[in-house]
Order: sequence, then structure tokens, then C-alpha cells
Amino acid sequence: MNTIPFPDYRHRHLLGIEGLVPIEVTALLDRAEIYAQRNRSPDKFSEEMRGRTVINLFFENSTRTRTSFELAAHRLGANVINMTVGSSSVAKGETLIDTAVTLNAMHPDVLVVRHAESGAAALLAQKVNCAVINAGDGAHEHPTQALLDALTIRRRRGKLSGLEVAICGDVLHSRVARSNIHLLNVMGAHVRLVGPRPLIPSGAQELGVDVFYDMREGLKDVDVVMMLRIQMERMQGNFFPSVREYFRYFGLDREKLALAKPDALIMHPGPMNRGVEIDSDVADDFERSVIREQVEMGVAVRMAVLEILAANLDHTESTSTLEKR
Repeated sequence: MNTIPFPDYRHRHLLGIEGLVPIEVTALLDRAEIYAQRNRSPDKFSEEMRGRTVINLFFENSTRTRTSFELAAHRLGANVINMTVGSSSVAKGETLIDTAVTLNAMHPDVLVVRHAESGAAALLAQKVNCAVINAGDGAHEHPTQALLDALTIRRRRGKLSGLEVAICGDVLHSRVARSNIHLLNVMGAHVRLVGPRPLIPSGAQELGVDVFYDMREGLKDVDVVMMLRIQMERMQGNFFPSVREYFRYFGLDREKLALAKPDALIMHPGPMNRGVEIDSDVADDFERSVIREQVEMGVAVRMAVLEILAANLDHTESTSTLEKR
């Protein structure tokens, strides 16, 4: 079991990307790079987290993210518990704080939390002694997704600084977009938000991005095209006339992609709505699409985060102001 703290990332939790500095992001990515290479070898398992317990507490369904965290923890030698919230005491009326107190009494080392309400992971972090990882909270943040996206880009381009990245689609409801904006900005990339006006947050320019309401203008000469899933389940009201109209103007197809740089990377956090956000021909372009690589890098990133937080656990104060961001 690794008990040596990581000096370049001293936080007890990972609640978001906002507030992290380049050296901290780089420390996470560099450690994840080691695991990305190890995961392609025959010997994928280690004992960095032997004796540690990881609880995946998902109040929202996400097979992809939960499985990725589960596999990451297993490969590090940890014990993993997946809590099915629908059949738990939460469904019977137990509050989030009650749940935190109950779990804390079990003495886990890392709690991975996904919740529909923004700030839920931060609230839990204030009530438990273990490390907390935000696996997505409402429309707030999804930090490990941004890290895996960054690792994917860095492996293909060798850098993040100076790149032009277009984040396209349903930005309004996307925690993935928010985490990516924070990470790309702090690492020196230039971010464009592209989408229909109702799906771009008001005041988005204050995040240090350029905003385009025309897909063709927004994709001109970009290095990376990051498409977002249309989150129908979070929409109340009509944000666009029809799915067919949306794809016509804002779906990524060959014609629109031609406006980006010839070697522009194609990304999507998944799950994809083919024929809505992205054309299948583009999504399956093995030379330029890195969508499958994003899934692969997700395991490596989550291994790095789990290991670093577990190693830091005995060397950080639970009352640190960092956990209250």
C-alpha cells in the first residue's frame, strides 16, 4: 500500500477542477500516463491500494463512469463496494447527511459520489473522514472526465497549451463542459463554446471563452472538436425545434468538420446520440476520432486519482478549506 504523499497534489478530495493550478493538473495527468501504459501491458494489476476500501455511491445511473472507477480500484488492489441507491435507505427517506454519517462509520478510504444535485459531493466531503471524488454533481462539475479528456488530447498532441478547442452542443446542462473549460483555461488552451443560443449559458464569456452560435464559424481552424450529449432528461421546455433541425445546424458531420484543421481530433464524453450530436461516419473515423481512447484513458485517470488521494489521506487535514470549495 502506498502511504507516501504526492507533493504536487496535496488536496484531500477531488471535488472539481476549478481552483486547481497547472502543477496539480500536471501531477494527476503524469501519474495517469503511467497507468495508461501499464494498462496496455499483460500485467495490469498492482497493490498500491491493497487494504483500502472504495465505495461507489451513485445516486444517478452511469454504467460507464461507475464501471471505470470499479475497474480502476480493482487494478490497484482495493476492495470495492458498489451501492445501489435505489434499493438503499436513501430511497426510504434517509437524507444525504444521514447517508454520510452511516458510511463514515464503516471507515472507507475513498468515497466516489455521483449525484443529481450540484454541491452534493462537497457536502459529503464535509461530513466524512475519507477522501471524496466527485463523479458528477448536477450541472456543476465532472472532474475526472475533464482529466481523461486532457490526457487523451495530450497523448495525441503532446501538449494542451496553445490549442484551439471547440466545445459544442448542450453546454447549458453539461458538467463535462464546465470542468473542461476550467482545465483547458488553466493549462493554456483557448476554448470556444459552440451551440444554439438557448443551450449556451448566459454570461459564458465571463468564463474566459469565445462564444459562437454558428457551428461553421465556431469550428474554423480548431485543433479539437469536443461534442456534448444533448441532455433531454435535464431540459424543461423547448430548446430547439426538433432533433432533425438540431443535427442539421449543430450535429457534427463531414461538411462541418472540414472547417476545422485537417488533423483536428474528434471527441465525445458519451454516451453518444448518433445522428443527433454526431454522424456515425465521423464518430467512427479511426484516424481522427479519439472517443474510444477517451474511455481507455478514463480507467488510467481514475487509477491515478484514487491512488493519489489514498496516499494523501493520512497527510491532509479533514478540516482543510480545500474540501469546502
